Amino acid sequence: MKGLPSVEKAIFVLSRFPGIGKKSAQRMVHYLLRGGISEIQQVIGTLEDLRDKVGFCVCCHNLAEGARCWVCADPRRLSSLLCVLEEPADLMAMERAGVFRGVYHVLGGRLSPLNGVGPEQLHMESLRMRLQGGEIEELVIATNPTVEGEATAHYVAQISQPFVARVTRLAYGLPMGGELEYLDESTLFQAMEGRRQY
Repeated sequence: MKGLPSVEKAIFVLSRFPGIGKKSAQRMVHYLLRGGISEIQQVIGTLEDLRDKVGFCVCCHNLAEGARCWVCADPRRLSSLLCVLEEPADLMAMERAGVFRGVYHVLGGRLSPLNGVGPEQLHMESLRMRLQGGEIEELVIATNPTVEGEATAHYVAQISQPFVARVTRLAYGLPMGGELEYLDESTLFQAMEGRRQY
């Protein structure tokens, strides 16, 4: 908005968020302005809490308010079952599904040599140290099915071989409700390769 640099700056900052374009950012700014001081203060307070209270778990690198995240602090979790993920958002997706009762290790990204991301930029060394402890009986690799995710999965499998008897990978294939004619060749290939007894 010409002549309103504060509004333009707010739109610019919000439009940098993933999935938020300039139009969405503009609607958000106008919503905040219509809500008045209390609405803006609530957003400011929430962002200050994020800055001041949220960090990373010293054990698994998940988001945490304190030294350990809520998963690592839960004594009911199966500590012998470890799932390796790329990001904390992936952990939240797994928890929403409610199918995993083990513990996690968040790598903080995926291998991407073209973007300068090697094993040293990820939490690979702390993963190796966890595996060396000898407590892990099964390692579930749950990186994303992308070229970088596959390279990361391969690397994780290699470093875990001396320490873990069972290394598994999430299955790929057909999404529930999907139709064969709309699926890409790679998804169909993975579904065929990962087929199981019915």
